[in-house]
Amino acid sequence: MSKVIIFTGAGISAQSGISTFRDSGGLWEQYRIEDICTAGCLETNRQETIEFYDKRREDIKDKKPNYAHKQIKLLQDKYPNSIKLITQNVDDMFEKAGCVDVLHLHGFLKNVVCPKCGYKHNIGYSSLKSFQENCPRCNCLLRPDIVFFGESAPKYIELYRYLESCELLVIIGTSGYVIDVNHLSSYATKTILNNLEPSDAIDEKKISKVIYKKATDAIDEIVCDIDNFLKGNLETLV
Repeated sequence: MSKVIIFTGAGISAQSGISTFRDSGGLWEQYRIEDICTAGCLETNRQETIEFYDKRREDIKDKKPNYAHKQIKLLQDKYPNSIKLITQNVDDMFEKAGCVDVLHLHGFLKNVVCPKCGYKHNIGYSSLKSFQENCPRCNCLLRPDIVFFGESAPKYIELYRYLESCELLVIIGTSGYVIDVNHLSSYATKTILNNLEPSDAIDEKKISKVIYKKATDAIDEIVCDIDNFLKGNLETLV
């Protein structure tokens, strides 16, 4: 299992121009969260929900991984057996950067899935309707492979399995409101936090090192810290 977990949130993708539901303006402003991103919305508001995720898929088509994504890719290449990349993001910026074996906790935007038989297919950036709305195996209606608010997140089981062997947890670009960062940090010997600004949901006293900068500005320092940690030099993490 990996000694280092890099755990990312929307803050790292925002610098590639991908909006989040906490941003003002953009795609999210055109919809009510409870109508298109909560448990049951596919039953009560299927057409608009499918339309929203079709638009999100189209939106990321031309987005490019930023400097932080690319540096993490190089780090993963250097330490393939020591680093696990886990993200709350549903976009494909890490994949575009060349990262492998990325654990997407909340689903993957390019996938559609059958809720009945588990059939899953990567439709790229196309709309669900242009692919097909019904499962080719059981004819059940397909859905975006996204964990909506109020639904269970099966990948959390894998998250905590990786945390059991984690020595250094690096958290980039998450407010801590969706997943309790304070709790995650309790699994690791050392924790690095990189956010743009402080969050009321995160207790800095539980963090070994805090960097308040854009991810693209902080990533070189983070890479250096990870490199030192894996070489046994802990002086930068006091």
